[in-house]
Amino acid sequence: MNKRLMVLLSIVERDKGKKLINYLESINIRLNLQCVGYGTAPTEMMDIFGLGTKDKDIIISIGAESIIKDMMANFGEAFESHAKYGGLMIVLKSSAANRIMSELLNRESGATFEKGTGSMKNEHHNNLILISVNEGYSDSVMQVAKKAGATGGTVIKGRLADTEMFEQISDSQVDGDREILCILAPFNTSKQIMEDVNAQYGTTSEANGLIVAIPTEKAYKI
Repeated sequence: MNKRLMVLLSIVERDKGKKLINYLESINIRLNLQCVGYGTAPTEMMDIFGLGTKDKDIIISIGAESIIKDMMANFGEAFESHAKYGGLMIVLKSSAANRIMSELLNRESGATFEKGTGSMKNEHHNNLILISVNEGYSDSVMQVAKKAGATGGTVIKGRLADTEMFEQISDSQVDGDREILCILAPFNTSKQIMEDVNAQYGTTSEANGLIVAIPTEKAYKI
């Protein structure tokens, strides 16, 4: 039976990201991208939400739905045994992902992946497409995405915490240094963007592209 993927967006105090990654890897959530960020909220607002200092580690994690749901069911117990991270963790459902990535991440949970079932029903109007590639490929990926209907994107720098498992299925070496391209696109164009990018810069290319789409509730121009 096919199992879905879920995405964790964790925003924690600077230098606590690695500790969080160690915990996530211990429960077989092994695809973790670490970035750096800076909080913009006023100090009093950060205190209300328990966000601590303004300097942040941002962790984007993708794992099998079954593993993440098990973590959520025991969330209080699991995180009481660790020092506080001083941040937030947001759980999101993905709407689509590379077939190879889905198969690989579900392997840890004992699930099998049925060919042709990588896409999932999305009742929202827009997707946030996250494309993680080896350093230096984001411009080329963006050109392909624009031809497929994307109007723009944002690139952030990050690191892949565990490269070993992806090198097992790739013909080329996976770089630890990554570029993460964030594209907000209408649902009806997201599929074409993902297919075209995956065809040229997917897991088996030199770019080692990892692609996931996350449905968004609302998007505003500000």
